[in-house]
Amino acid sequence: MRDEDAFDVAAVDTWLRAAAASPSLRSASAGEVGEAHAATPGSSSLRSTSDEGPGGTPADARPGSSSLRSTSEASPLPEGLPEVRQFSGGASNLTYLLRYPDRDLILRRPPAGTKAKGAHDMGREYRIQEQLAPVFPYVPRMVAHCTDDAVIGSEFYVMERIAGTIPRRSELGVELTPEQAKQLGHKLIDTLVDLHQVDAEKAGLGDLGKGEGFVERQVGGWSGRYRKVKTWNVPSFEKVMAWLEANKPADVRICVIHNDFRLDNVVLAPDDPLKIVGVLDWELATLGDPLMDLGSALAYWVQADDDWAFRRFRLQPSDVPGMIGRDEIVRYYCEKTGLDASNWAFYEVFGLFRLAVIAQQIYYRYHHKQTRNPRFKNLWLPVNLLERRCRKIMSR
Repeated sequence: MRDEDAFDVAAVDTWLRAAAASPSLRSASAGEVGEAHAATPGSSSLRSTSDEGPGGTPADARPGSSSLRSTSEASPLPEGLPEVRQFSGGASNLTYLLRYPDRDLILRRPPAGTKAKGAHDMGREYRIQEQLAPVFPYVPRMVAHCTDDAVIGSEFYVMERIAGTIPRRSELGVELTPEQAKQLGHKLIDTLVDLHQVDAEKAGLGDLGKGEGFVERQVGGWSGRYRKVKTWNVPSFEKVMAWLEANKPADVRICVIHNDFRLDNVVLAPDDPLKIVGVLDWELATLGDPLMDLGSALAYWVQADDDWAFRRFRLQPSDVPGMIGRDEIVRYYCEKTGLDASNWAFYEVFGLFRLAVIAQQIYYRYHHKQTRNPRFKNLWLPVNLLERRCRKIMSR
């Protein structure tokens, strides 16, 4: 682990053992086990306060409230401290493997440095997955959630690790023929379609987001975020933001959306590389427009016939031989859902603009020395590239 991301493994282990020993939904404050405190489905603990980005502070995660929350009967931990390894792929919340004998857990925590208000809400991310689990079987099993900063210096939560292969930047991690790669692409979109069919009210997620008016809020919200983090070496995006404002459609419908749905956020079964068994990184999930979710997903979808500059910054192996392209994905998704994507240019430009804002937000932290991670040093370059790509689509 990098020094800035390190934490006291013994403190986490001690806390986890207390969580495993407590009854379901038992709470602790300042390291002391206390009264049970349940999160009621549909309560204000999941309400978003920042335009469908990571939500606001849950009601039971405010200063002075419970610091320990565990779900279901947790298995006792083996003796000894776990081996810890930080996963290097993420650029937002930090993810670690806690390896005990015969049991692997995953710890998620916010990054170092100043965060936007409402961002990196561990309690919200934890509860989204906890409440989705009965109706969407691709979420990891939650173990416990800690709001006591004294344990590792920040809020965090722990979940079970889903066994399997996670595709990475340059390779799938499994051997697939072109025909199998095409099948995997379709199954990926099938999984997104399944998520968009979830009944938010029945899942207890009816107040996860603000609902109607999602497209309008997203355009305004992401435009405001970009202006706040602009640095001297990136374009203004003013023409792109004006175009999005002038061309924004009404919501096609409102449903549960992942908001960061990517090939490198899924887990493939260890015994069947064409079977998706997990969907990860629910930090940005909310209630929103499904075509906005698809547009945001396809902003990451670099394909084999893209120019070399765009392919240079790919974050997932979506350009392997046989993998379906963006146009086919849009057609396939619309066939499955019955939605009309005749105004697709808007969703495509929005997705690229949103990705540019995310990259710039991360670069801004590096630029202002809030993180020393060298991976973020040149993120201003793809921001420039994404602006040119947006304007090219706008001129069609």
